[in-house]
Amino acid sequence: MTEKTAPSAAPVPSDHIMGVYSRTPLAFERGEGARLFTTDGEAYLDCLAGIAVNALGHNHPKLVSALKAQAEKLWHVSNIFTIPGQEALAKALTDATFADVVFFTNSGTEAVECAIKTARKYHWARGDRDRVDIIGFDGSFHGRTLAAVNASGNESYLEGFGPRMPGFIQAPFDDMAALKALMGPTTAAVIIEPVQGEGGARSLSEASLQAIRRLCDDVGALLIYDEIQCGLSRTGKLFAYEWAADAAPDIMCIAKALGGGFPVGACLATAEAGRGMSVGSHGSTYGGNPLAMAVGLAAVEELVKPELQAHVREVAGYFNQQLTGLKDRYPDVVADIRGKGLLIGIKLVTPNRDFMQHAREQKLLIAGGGDNCVRLLPPLTLTLDEAREAIERLEHACAAARKAAAAV
Repeated sequence: MTEKTAPSAAPVPSDHIMGVYSRTPLAFERGEGARLFTTDGEAYLDCLAGIAVNALGHNHPKLVSALKAQAEKLWHVSNIFTIPGQEALAKALTDATFADVVFFTNSGTEAVECAIKTARKYHWARGDRDRVDIIGFDGSFHGRTLAAVNASGNESYLEGFGPRMPGFIQAPFDDMAALKALMGPTTAAVIIEPVQGEGGARSLSEASLQAIRRLCDDVGALLIYDEIQCGLSRTGKLFAYEWAADAAPDIMCIAKALGGGFPVGACLATAEAGRGMSVGSHGSTYGGNPLAMAVGLAAVEELVKPELQAHVREVAGYFNQQLTGLKDRYPDVVADIRGKGLLIGIKLVTPNRDFMQHAREQKLLIAGGGDNCVRLLPPLTLTLDEAREAIERLEHACAAARKAAAAV
């Protein structure tokens, strides 16, 4: 390991950027695969991947080529025109999933907004206009727009933004009896992440996904999956819901890996669920622009490959085995290992923000998370050798966390 001192974890102030982020002083100028390089040449192993965005690693040649080729032809027109790239990417997504139709967005939270509107408009179109309630879960995260934070299970995201919107209900995570008690004739939809990201990498079992599907069917509600973080092969299947038989959603939100780093998201739906979304009911200026579609199609062509999903399962199995050993060696630091595939949560005994800094001192980038967790969200192309390197650096971070706790 390098002997250079890692940068301080103190937030970096800015006179000209709205102060909504607690930034570290690290600034990166280029990336290659699972490596990021700072402006002063320091190399970091990236197990954050832009928070599960750079799923194919940095500077992937196929994505770079697709972007360059499209940039030399056409960037933006308008959705009043036919955009062939939308047709191609929508077909690729519907061919691979439960869905029949797609609406393209610029981000995950916009996909969630579209999903909420689609669910409510479905019932409105059927004449059932009292069905407006969207049931979410504690610990969930669906984005930062007002509707998305109201659907999410984190009160701190609502603080200062006025009263909670009507029509949004919170249920305890993975409590089927509580969910059933909340559902009824005003329930429009249930929205859930099959594997929570921000909420601490909690994963729903196959039985729970199937139970939620049945509950929705029983009361006539739609099921929305938010697979913005856990989707597109991160769990070892193209989508996390595929681990459970007979648990497909009516609507699904995706983003992050969809563009491999380029801003693009999508709301997928069955033809039936999307029946209310007629001309004029929704729209986006930039959503589905030619640049985004070219990169998205190139990314999806890679992400659907069975060999990539097999690789994810192999690397995830290695991580699970090694992290379990780390937990056994450092029970005073590591409390639990969670998640699914390469959405890995490490619940800590010591403060997670401190642990992230210990990892950065080892030139390892990891994400924070709720419930005092940190997350490993590496590129899906991470090699086994790089996974071994990540474990070694995590071991050093655990030792540093133990030493810091003993010094208090």
